[in-house]
Parts: sequence; structure tokens; C-alpha cells
Amino acid sequence: NEGLTHLLLGDFATGWPLYEWRWRGGTDELRIRGFSQPQWDGGAIEGRSILLHAEGGMGDTIQFCRYASQVAARGARVLLEVQRPLIQLMAGLKGVERVIAEGDPLPPFDLHCPLLSLPGIFRTVLETIPAAIPYLRPDPARITVWRGRVSEGRPNIGIAWSGNPAHKNDRYRTIPASVFRAQIEKTAAHWHLLQPELREGDSEAVAGMSGFTDHRVHLADFAETAALVSLMDLVISVDTAVAHLAGALGKPVWVLLPFASDWRWLLGRSDSPWYPTMRIFRQSAPGDWDGVLDAVEEALAAALPAIR
Repeated sequence: NEGLTHLLLGDFATGWPLYEWRWRGGTDELRIRGFSQPQWDGGAIEGRSILLHAEGGMGDTIQFCRYASQVAARGARVLLEVQRPLIQLMAGLKGVERVIAEGDPLPPFDLHCPLLSLPGIFRTVLETIPAAIPYLRPDPARITVWRGRVSEGRPNIGIAWSGNPAHKNDRYRTIPASVFRAQIEKTAAHWHLLQPELREGDSEAVAGMSGFTDHRVHLADFAETAALVSLMDLVISVDTAVAHLAGALGKPVWVLLPFASDWRWLLGRSDSPWYPTMRIFRQSAPGDWDGVLDAVEEALAAALPAIR
């Protein structure tokens, strides 16, 4: 917790070493993998193979897979283990020799490292965050298919108002679809659902919604989502993997945050050093989504004329 607090404050030099205590916390969310191979500590690695493995949610994987190219630049053969829905998306990630799905047999490797330990190894501070975008790219063939499903003539806005319901802070970060409906219907744009599932009650809220397309049947994995996102003029999302995906693809993305947001978004900023194309809208008081959406409405009124 002390490490997370320093990271939230932007004191990365202090925060990263303390963040390594997450493996000693006895939580169900993080478990030491128990590999016989040692964990990489930043030492010489040229000519050796290293397994970089995901931890946390898919948004974490999308955010921190960017470090794979830095590991490869030190002369290592990089293997990357990620959640299965990310396999195709990560296939072209720079510096990665092979991508493996969690649960599949692992090839031989010399060293391993959790993805979220890499910023500390590279002594990342705010000024040195590797933020060259895009570092993920959609499949051109998938884009061609999706282009036939996306209308032209009006700005296309992708939207995600909820993420994984199992997330421990889900009740704070999710916005009911009914709250969004009025804004969607009065905005001169075409809206596209970017999340693969709807919560109980949301289906009724979006039924018959004008200017809105539900793409869930086609969103088999994040490679499909990436192709759809690439065709959007703007993405608006709560704090979920879709926001990270849009940022990693270099698309304009607006993220809507609860009052007590995750450490990675820092404090009091409307931008993110992790994603140069991101704009942040924050609750000014716990639960105040109305204030956030009022700010989004005002920003949309200013932005839409410039989009097309």
C-alpha cells in the first residue's frame, strides 16, 4: 500500500521497489508462479531467453507489454505469456519472439519476470515512461471486415461503460448504461459498443437506442476490438482494458475515472504520461458521474465539429 501511494503521487523512484511487496501480501489476486528459473533483476541478459508473464487484468498487460522491446534491446530472446483473449493482439508486438496463452505449455526459458516489475527494473520515472505510440497495431485484414460494419458520414465514437464485473473496484468504476443513454441519443455521432458483454439491466437500457450499434457478437477477442477501435474517431471508456487498448493504438481516448482512481492515473491530471492521446475526466466527489458526463458533453460539443 505504501508503494501504491508513492506511485499514485508520481514518486516512482520510491514506489517501484515498494511495489515488489505485492508478492508477499498473501492475496488471492497475485500468486508467485514458483518457477525454478530465477526472476530477472535487471542484470546481464544478452543471449538468454526470458519469459515475461502477465499479472492482474488485461488492461495491465496492454499497458506494460510496451517494455518487451526494451528487454529485447538488451539482447534477450523474449517470450510473452498473456491472457488468451490477447494472443492475436500481441502477435506483432515489437521485440517478442513468441506469445503464449496462459495455461498453455511453456517453452524452455532461462529467466522470468512479471510485466509490472519491468518499470522498476528500468528505473522508470515520469519523464522516462516509454510512451511511443502506437506500440500495438490492428490486423489490416480485420480492419477491412470491420470497415463494412462502420457507417460513414457522422463521427464514430466507441464506448465502454463497464469492464470485468469481478474487478474489486467494479462498483466504483462502472457507469450504468441508462446514465449514458440520454447523452448518446442527443449527440450527432454514431456510437459503437466496444465491450464484449452487458450487465443485467443494460440490455433494456440500450434496446432501441438511436445512433448506437451493439457489436458484441463480433468481439471474439481483443484483436477484433482493436480493429474496430482503429476505425473510431474517438473512444470514451471507464477505467477498463478498452481504455488501455485505445491508448496503445494511439487513438484519441477519453477516460472517465471515479473519485478514488487507480494509481496509474496519478492525481489531478487531465492527461496521462502513459498514453499521449488520452484525456482524463475525473469525479469531483465520490459517485458523481453526472458531473463527469456534463464535462464530457461540453467537451464533445467542442470536439465534434473538428472531427469531420
